[in-house]
Amino acid sequence: MQIFNTMTRQKEEFVPQKEGEYRIYVCGPTVYNYIHIGNARPMIVFDTLRRYLEYCGNKVYYVSNITDIDDKLIKKGQEEGTSMQEVARKFEAEYIRDSDGLNVKAPTVRPRATEHIGEIIHIVKDLVDSGHAYVARNGDVYFRVKSDPGYGKLSHLNLDDLESGNRELRSRMDDDLKEDPADFAVWKAAKPGEPYWESPWGHGRPGWHIECSAMARKHLGKTIDLHAGGQDLIFPHHENEIAQSECANGCTFSRYWMHNGFLNINNEKMSKSANNFFTVREIADKYGYEPIRYFMLTAGYRMPLNYTVELIESCKNSLERMYTCRDNLDFAIEHAHGTDTALVEKCEDARKKFKAAMDDDLNTPDALAAIFDLVKDINTLSDASDKATLETAAKTFDELTGVLGLLYNRKKTDSIPAEVTALVEERAAAKKAKDWGRADAIRAQLTEMGWSVTDTAQGPKLAKL
Repeated sequence: MQIFNTMTRQKEEFVPQKEGEYRIYVCGPTVYNYIHIGNARPMIVFDTLRRYLEYCGNKVYYVSNITDIDDKLIKKGQEEGTSMQEVARKFEAEYIRDSDGLNVKAPTVRPRATEHIGEIIHIVKDLVDSGHAYVARNGDVYFRVKSDPGYGKLSHLNLDDLESGNRELRSRMDDDLKEDPADFAVWKAAKPGEPYWESPWGHGRPGWHIECSAMARKHLGKTIDLHAGGQDLIFPHHENEIAQSECANGCTFSRYWMHNGFLNINNEKMSKSANNFFTVREIADKYGYEPIRYFMLTAGYRMPLNYTVELIESCKNSLERMYTCRDNLDFAIEHAHGTDTALVEKCEDARKKFKAAMDDDLNTPDALAAIFDLVKDINTLSDASDKATLETAAKTFDELTGVLGLLYNRKKTDSIPAEVTALVEERAAAKKAKDWGRADAIRAQLTEMGWSVTDTAQGPKLAKL
């Protein structure tokens, strides 16, 4: 499989340290509110990557964290007259509910920052002892950026660029506490009323970036195979993670980096001030979760993606085509009478096209195209196919849609009440006798009972309305 490595800015073969095992860390949310539609993109994209690697026979250790200590959490707790922890637990539960709704597999480990304070303090101490970090007069601990000659290698920025960019911030930052404006906090001294932990530098709490370094090291080791997240995290979050991790561990932090592109709303950047800010829950309540997942797969993950109502409705329609095809397959299998096996070759072609697309930097648009080619072939060839061929088609269809995490709301055929079956048989007899009035009356009666009936070459097909 080839992936685009943000570090080298080119496609590379994705080879793990240990054959058949991938150790992946994906940045999770800060749980101070409901997740927004932009948060859903990395969740779905990298869940799909995980599913594909597992489909190819690999074992994946997948870690995605929960940031449950942050200025926003503290502020929300103060505003609501509750604690930071209560806010975090409430919205962590809501995040997991949305994640489940989007059919994102639960991580191998979902670590919380507050449960790793000991590991964080250990890394900070290593950085201070080695001279890569220093203690400011107020008890903050800052990473000394100039102590790391490789700083900026992920974002491809040099220190001169960073310092220039920091000039605007100097008036708003406590730069008088820092040796250099580019230095960043790995430990923050507690302010009055804030939650804190004991440390060698007094009461305080971790900086944002150090959390992921500690959790990745504990659960995946000092060098991981892949670190992933949204494009907005490249700088400063991931850049700072690299610096503090590699200076503390003395080795490469992550061998590959993947970042998904931005999500816009009606061709504009999402923001509350522009009144185009949508949570996953809001959209799911109106359209369901699955169209959101489908939507995120319609463009290459590195490309910008534009959300519109028209597009989400189009995604819903595309999913309905998939569901209809799969339901028709069940019906065809049950009533199979043909002898043709041509669909077997079409299934193999679809599988090859799908795999070629996914191996090419997770090209989900082409993977979806391969599935819809199979849908067309199934619709064209299923009537003439034998049962074994149709079962092969169903297996292939489930396999490929499953890798993309789709069709997870498919229900088994409802049991058909005896009175409905009797009416269907009576209608068939009426049609045979050319009693069209009676046949139409029975169809109307079935509709009132919540069933639709469609005449096919294999016989009448029932579906629950």
